[in-house]
Amino acid sequence: MNRSMLTTMRRMTICSAGLLAGGCVNITAPDKPIEINLNINVTQEVVYRLDSEAKSLIQQNPGIF
Repeated sequence: MNRSMLTTMRRMTICSAGLLAGGCVNITAPDKPIEINLNINVTQEVVYRLDSEAKSLIQQNPGIF
């Protein structure tokens, strides 16, 4: 941002703060609850590696688990 833009933003902030302090702005809570929709897709991938010795032990004793 350039300097003139920052100066303008500062002036706007000071003016809006003055309006709020002066009571010219009325702020009320909404009648209905605020609804925020977040469409999130969570994908989980499980990768496992089994040692050959453990694999043969499981094959020899299928009832172990």
